[in-house]
Amino acid sequence: MDQKFITLFDRFTHGGMNRRTFMEKLTILAGSTTAANALLPLLENNYARADILPEGDPRIVSQTLEYKGGAGYFVKSSAEGKYPGVIVIHENRGLNPHIKDVARRLAVEGFAVLAPDYLSGLGGTPEDADKARDMISTLTPESITASSSAALAAVKANPACIGKAGAVGFCWGGGAVNSLAVADPGLSAGVAYYGSQPAAADVPKITAPLLLHYGSLDERIGAGIPAFEAALKANNKAYELYMYEGANHAFNNDTNAARYNKDAAELAWSRTVAFLKKHLS
Repeated sequence: MDQKFITLFDRFTHGGMNRRTFMEKLTILAGSTTAANALLPLLENNYARADILPEGDPRIVSQTLEYKGGAGYFVKSSAEGKYPGVIVIHENRGLNPHIKDVARRLAVEGFAVLAPDYLSGLGGTPEDADKARDMISTLTPESITASSSAALAAVKANPACIGKAGAVGFCWGGGAVNSLAVADPGLSAGVAYYGSQPAAADVPKITAPLLLHYGSLDERIGAGIPAFEAALKANNKAYELYMYEGANHAFNNDTNAARYNKDAAELAWSRTVAFLKKHLS
């Protein structure tokens, strides 16, 4: 797909315009309303494709978990035992089927996983993705970080967890992982997929090792990489940073036909699992 359509969609999904304006601009770029309507299903997430690892898989058990400070989707191996904990932080569309599927994938890798719903205090993530985005835009940075810390504490305290936990986040959630690393020394490892970066002045507060995944075509988020990496190096922080050539923002989201990059996603995932096992075992 032509990059101009993906760039426009990225602006729309991150609050740069409402749906009506987006469709007007997409129609102009595509050349007709018919062409724009044909492109739209490729640009938007299709959650019918979300169950890479189905809910009923016998290797896992899952439940809705309420805890002090929030609620979310908890999943772990069906085998008895204790596991390292991981919180999975969703994109700016809330806790959707894709993120729950990611949580299940981590569970079969040997983690106790909590995917918090950052909209639980507002009634939970709605089915309307645009409404979820608008609701998330009302959250303050302080409340987001507080929710992240509450989820981290909840998974660490869960009987299925060894008491040590990390975080994985995507897009909006990647930025939330970076913010959590600054704010909470109880984080043992952080993995941020194409997440916004904290201010350089806050980098000295980071104690957890970080794994940072970026797509080379993601100019918006990519603009903040040099200053972030310079601050990480200057403060002798433990981190790994990977740039995936030819990959867009949200390259891991396999429910999005336009932006999903299979090669980049699979390589980043293998690195993510290995990183978490290394630092949380």
